[in-house]
Order: sequence, then C-alpha cells, then structure tokens
Amino acid sequence: MGSHRRLAPSGFNRGAGTALGVLSAAVAALGAVPAHAEPHTDTKAEVDRLYEEAENATEAYDKADETASALRRQIGDAQDHIARQQQRVNSMRKSLGSLAGAQYRAGGIDPTIALLFSDDPADYLDKASVLDRITAHQADELHDLQSAMRELAQERAEATGKLTELERSREAVESHKRTVEKKLARARQLLNSMPFAERAAYDRASRSGDLPDLTGVVPPDARAAAAIAAARSALGKPYVWGATGPSGFDCSGLMQWSYAHAGVHLPRTSQEQRYAGHQVPLSQAQPGDLVVYRSDASHVAMYVGNGQVIHAPYPGAPVRYDPVGMMPVSSVTRP
Repeated sequence: MGSHRRLAPSGFNRGAGTALGVLSAAVAALGAVPAHAEPHTDTKAEVDRLYEEAENATEAYDKADETASALRRQIGDAQDHIARQQQRVNSMRKSLGSLAGAQYRAGGIDPTIALLFSDDPADYLDKASVLDRITAHQADELHDLQSAMRELAQERAEATGKLTELERSREAVESHKRTVEKKLARARQLLNSMPFAERAAYDRASRSGDLPDLTGVVPPDARAAAAIAAARSALGKPYVWGATGPSGFDCSGLMQWSYAHAGVHLPRTSQEQRYAGHQVPLSQAQPGDLVVYRSDASHVAMYVGNGQVIHAPYPGAPVRYDPVGMMPVSSVTRP
C-alpha cells in the first residue's frame, strides 16, 4: 500500500539544539518536495486495487447469496412435500386401522367352530373369502405404508442436510459482505484523504463515459439488440454491489438483467457468465458479447461495437460506456 511521506520538521530539536539538526531537517524537507505528487498517485492506485478486490468479493457474495436463495426454495418445496407425505402416511395408518378392526370383528373366533355353528355354511365361506382378500389387501397397504415412511424419513434427512448447507451459505454471505464493506470503507477513507483538486479529478474520471460514436453499429440478431437496448436504458444508474437492477447494478447483475430482457437467463456471477456461451477472440467480438476482465474473471461488460463496452464499473461510478481495453481482457463470450 502506498503511504504519504511525512515532511521532516522544519524546526530544531530543543534537546539537541545543534546546527546539524537544523541542517538535517532542511535537507529532509527539501528531499521530500519533489515527491509531493507521488503519495496521491499511490493513493489512487490503492483505491483502484481496493475497488478491484471489493468487486471480487462482491462476485463471491453474489454466488453465495444465489446458493442460499436456491436452497431456501428447495427447502420450502421439500417441506411442502414432507407435509403432503405425512398426510398420506396418516391416511394409510387410519385405513390400516379400519381394516385391522374389521378383520378382528370378522375372524374373532376359530374358523372351524364358526363354520360348525353357521346357519348358512355357504354364506360363511363367502365371508371367509372376502376376509382373505381383505387380509391380502391389508398386507399391500402395510407394504405401501412402510415404503411411504421410508421415503418420508429420507426426505426429512435430506431437508435437514439442506438446512445445514443453507446455514453455511448464510455464513459465507455474511463473510463476503463484511469483506466488501471493509474494502469499500477503506477506499472511501483513502479518497477522502486526497487533496480536493485530486479528489475532484478522480471523481470526474469516475463520471466519464461520454456517449461514443456508434454510427453504423448493427447488432447481429434480435436477441443481442434487446440485450444492448436494456443495457443502454441502465446508463447512469449507480453501481450497487450485489444488485441486479433495475435501480442499481453490479457488473454481473447488469449483464444478467440486460439479457433477461432478451429472454436469456445468464448465471449470476462474472465467473459463471464467462462460460455462458461460446468464447470468441476479442478481434471477432460482436455487439452483445460479454467481455470478461482480469485473470480471475472478476469483472464483466457488454460489447456494443466500435471498441466500446457498457458496464457497471465500481462504487461511485454509474453504468457507463468505456473503451473495451480499459483493463486486461481475459475472454469474450457470446451467449
């Protein structure tokens, strides 16, 4: 991290009070003057680095949050199914209880004695045949009940596992959130330490992205055209980490939101969006392609033609146009 150099004191040390101390202080002060601009250059580089790290943490936050949301949906579905399965088990138990009662009432005495005392032996045999069928049906019901109870136990175990996984995802979300907030707070602190003129220059750079000349640029198909139109409609919206619009975006959130308007579902993070299609060389990029930056794929933008992209840069900078080569390109993906 770059740091401000402190100028040596211009006065002399009262304890020493020697000319040598005065001379040393003067030399130190003179030596520090030419480097006056360097600390602020270092500060800008450090702010940029912090923003990059915060964006990386934001992508990790987005992934963890997406995982947690998916798990919450799965757990809700599982709980609904478990409740229905429990009702089915209860109904089967009730049915089995009714059959067991009927069997007891019909076959409560020895069958031979019942036949001897029967007024109508043929009628008794008919009833006995029915009872046998009831017993066979009861056995099938019992087998179904046992299967249902095993399924219910398995579903409950899986739901418990998902709840445990959800808790881990929640912890990951909170961890990445703390990392992002820490990086952004440090970046704001450094920006506030810059002299007014340099801070104003940095802010002006953050608000750059004037409308480029896109004369003659034609999207290759209706899908790309719809995605580009959506991205353009977001110009000027603020960068909000973890946001997917419509009032604010992070870099991958803007891409996902824009392509959703074209009927295409992109995954949530820039690392995943990198593989959400086939990759092409930068020299063959077409409007609508996703341009992924840095070796860790921590930033993504949309190519719009004539060497320009639309993207959500970083906190404090709105959605804007920038040259495609604003930072190292790692890949280009055509959804």
